[in-house]
Amino acid sequence: MLKVNDLKVNYGGIEAVKGISFEVPEKSIVTLIGANGAGKSTTLRSIVSLVKPASGTIEFMGENITGKDTNEIVAKGITLVPEGRKIFPDLTVLENLKIGAYMRKDNLTDDLNWVYDLFPRLKERHWQPGGTLSGGEQQMLAVARALMSRPKLIMMDEPSLGLAPLIVKGIFDIIKEINRQGVTILLIEQNANMALRTADVGYVMETGSITMTGTGAELLVNEQVRAAYLGK
Repeated sequence: MLKVNDLKVNYGGIEAVKGISFEVPEKSIVTLIGANGAGKSTTLRSIVSLVKPASGTIEFMGENITGKDTNEIVAKGITLVPEGRKIFPDLTVLENLKIGAYMRKDNLTDDLNWVYDLFPRLKERHWQPGGTLSGGEQQMLAVARALMSRPKLIMMDEPSLGLAPLIVKGIFDIIKEINRQGVTILLIEQNANMALRTADVGYVMETGSITMTGTGAELLVNEQVRAAYLGK
């Protein structure tokens, strides 16, 4: 579904992403793991054209989307759940969800019911300002808002960041359920253990380069990965 070929991204004079290539098969869960500063978030931001690549290509569903406008990329079926959630704190849950569908002109009822089925807590609190929700509820809202555009591929940047372990498990259960319903997922996650247990395929990024790849199960038992990211 998604092919990234020899992608390079610069920030000023710094090469943040150094010619990486990877693929995301349709209906899979793929994760990028690595330390802070490895270039993971920059990679996602370049896919949706929030950061312009210096070189390389990004293909989605067989089409070169490198450098296209972000609106056009969203319309083609890619959405990003950014690190830090970035919900609108003064708008209600329902208003936040409707903003996720801002490019759509059709009826939203079925999709609202879908995300409310996935996140019953949001249905209970549809009238509350987003800023009054707990951290876990705000993360649910960020994911639900992204789903309102009916994406084929949803990219999530650190969905478990700052959340209690029990809430993290719930978030990952929802990620797996979204995938079971046919949505492809590209996941950045510092909780490497949860990410690799969830993902079909994993890539390890270090200082702008991909240094290792394998199935989630293979990377979980890899000694280098265990030493660097799993604390064992």
